[in-house]
Amino acid sequence: MRVAFVLKGYPRLSEAFIAQEIAALERCGLDLVIVSLRHPTDARRHPIHDEIRAPLHYLPEYLLREPRRVLRAWLAVRKKESYRKARAIWLRDLRRDPTPSRVRRFGQALVLAAELPADVERLHAHFLHTPASVTRYTAILRGLPWTGSAHAKDIWTTPEWEKREKLADCEWLVTCTRVNRDHLAALAPAGRVELVYHGIDLARFAPPPAMRLGGDGSDARHPVTILSVARLVEKKGVDVLIDALARLPKELHWRFVQVGGGPLKARLQKQARSAGIAERITWRGARAQDEVLQEYRKADLFALACRVAHDGDRDGLPNVLGEAQSQGLACVATRVSAIPELIADGTTGVLVQENDAAALAAAMQALIRDPARRRALGEAGRARVRAQFTLQGNFGRLAEKFGLKSADRVLRTA
Repeated sequence: MRVAFVLKGYPRLSEAFIAQEIAALERCGLDLVIVSLRHPTDARRHPIHDEIRAPLHYLPEYLLREPRRVLRAWLAVRKKESYRKARAIWLRDLRRDPTPSRVRRFGQALVLAAELPADVERLHAHFLHTPASVTRYTAILRGLPWTGSAHAKDIWTTPEWEKREKLADCEWLVTCTRVNRDHLAALAPAGRVELVYHGIDLARFAPPPAMRLGGDGSDARHPVTILSVARLVEKKGVDVLIDALARLPKELHWRFVQVGGGPLKARLQKQARSAGIAERITWRGARAQDEVLQEYRKADLFALACRVAHDGDRDGLPNVLGEAQSQGLACVATRVSAIPELIADGTTGVLVQENDAAALAAAMQALIRDPARRRALGEAGRARVRAQFTLQGNFGRLAEKFGLKSADRVLRTA
């Protein structure tokens, strides 16, 4: 079976979990075509992207920039009976969502329906918002079944009417947390939505060569290194984390490494300067997966201050938490969305309420002063990841849904 995977953008540094999934499906024998609604904007790419062999097809990102291509597509599909059905569904959607984005998605679907290779038998959308819209319209135009994967923002910022209708139309949908599954299952026909954790690929995140005990913050020559890996956007709560760092006692010696870029960088750097801690912070920017792994191995403590953004956007289960724990790092995070599915407070990490800088500071202070406690939490977190949150342990179910039976044989183990 040949499947077209429809993504919002490819390749993307922030979506290594999708590349991991595609690479694993290819190793299991799935014949793939990658369809991207946007061209890449990241200057870097992960090594795993170079392992993927699927052909890549870019749709017109903006219809006005490629009018002839859009016109050719419309002429090619407009006389089909399926065009009337797809157009009627799109117009109904447009009345409820009269935005340029909605127009663009139908235009992209026309192009995809006209240009999709004839041997593609199924479409699969990664994300329930715009990629699923293009996928749904294209599936109707081509008379093909479609399936999907839902993650975070796409779930919580999509209107309920739209989620219900997409879930009614797709054959099946997987999502990466119990919180997501329960929410979507309540809107879908029975049995339509299934939980499949992304999982950490232990072949790429093998245990570190040696576990570091680290210091206790009392020696200026050996400050405790706190790491966070997050895009600089509202839902990641980096401003709360900076506030928490500024609350740490003056006598504690620490440094903070932030990996990830984003639109709030200048504002956050200004906040750090105003708080008087700018000299303790290193802004690494976006990094490839192998570089991030080295940051995990150099750090003493991992912190993530996720929250629900004003528009409802939130994380599902941030993959960076599982990656950090796979390296034996103690994690401090917030009780948002599905994070408690991974981190058991006080056992495999420490959880605080979102937007509570004082509680976050207290949790970090306690762990900075207690390296033995950090090590115990890190080892417990690593054991939990290996037991329940590995690619090797979760991927088999996804492979089965695509009709593949060889997942256990081809997946590498660590």
